[in-house]
Amino acid sequence: MNSKSDVQRLRQKILNPKEFLVLPGVFDALSARITEITGFDAIFQTGYGSAATVLGMPDYGFLNAGETMDNARKIIRAVDIPVIVDIDTGYGNPLTVWRIVKDLESMGASGVFLEDQVWPKRCGHMTGKEIISVDEYLLKLLAAIDARDDNDFIIVARTDARATSGLDVAIERGREYFKSGADVIFVEAPRTIDELKEIGNKIDAPLVANMIEGGITPNLTASELHDLGFRIGVFPLSGLFASAFAMKQVFEELHRSGSTSSEREKMITFEEFNRLVNLQKYIDLERKYTAR
Repeated sequence: MNSKSDVQRLRQKILNPKEFLVLPGVFDALSARITEITGFDAIFQTGYGSAATVLGMPDYGFLNAGETMDNARKIIRAVDIPVIVDIDTGYGNPLTVWRIVKDLESMGASGVFLEDQVWPKRCGHMTGKEIISVDEYLLKLLAAIDARDDNDFIIVARTDARATSGLDVAIERGREYFKSGADVIFVEAPRTIDELKEIGNKIDAPLVANMIEGGITPNLTASELHDLGFRIGVFPLSGLFASAFAMKQVFEELHRSGSTSSEREKMITFEEFNRLVNLQKYIDLERKYTAR
C-alpha cells in the first residue's frame, strides 16, 4: 500500500507540465505486482480488465460497485505504488459516488476516474453510449470532491460526449468539469491526431489520453502525447491483451499436442515466477515463526 508521500509525489508529477505519467492498466493483484516490479510510478485499475477477469464478461455495465471495490482492495494490498481506480459512473447517484470514494481512499487508493455516461455504461470505444446532463454529472463530481479527506487524492473527470455530441461539446464539458474542481480531464475516444491536438490546445488542464490497441483513438507514444499537451497516457488493456494472447496460444498447443514444450518462450519460468510473488519473503517469515 502506498504512503501519503507517494500520493503527493503523484499529484506533483501530474501537475508538472514537464512531466508525463504512463499509467499501465492492471486487473488483479498479480498484474499489479508485475507492473510495480517493471518500474512504473503508478498503476490504473481498469474497469474493462476487471469485468473481463472477474466476470469473464465485456465492459458493458455488468461490473458492480462491490466487485470493483473487492478487486481494488486486493490490488492495493499487493503493491507499494499509487493505484488509481476506474469507478465507471459511480454506480448510481452522488451518494454512491461519495461512499465509493470514501471507501477507496480508506483502502489506500490514490485516485479515481469518474465518467459521465448513463448507467449501465459501456467501454468508451464501443458504440451506443449515452451521457447524463452536465448538471447531473457535476453533482457526482462534487460528491467525489467532498468525500476525499486528502486533497492530494486525484479525481479524473471523464466525458464520453465526443461520441454522442461531438468534439466541441466534449471540450466544453472538459472545461466545465475542471472549473468545477476535477484535478484531471479525460475526453474519451477522440478519433484523430488533430482531435487530440485540439483537446490539448483548448482545455487548459492536466489531460489524460486513453491508448487502447485497436481502439478508436490513434495509438501514440508517451512523448508524442506529451507534445500534444497531455500529462497522462493510460494504457489500460495492453497487459490484458498480452496475457490473454499468450495464454490462448499455450492452451491451444496443450489441447492439440498434450504438451507445452513448443510454447515455453511465452511462459515465465518457475523460478522467475516465485521471485515475482516474493516467495523468499514468506519462506523467511515462516522460519521466523517456526518453533525451535
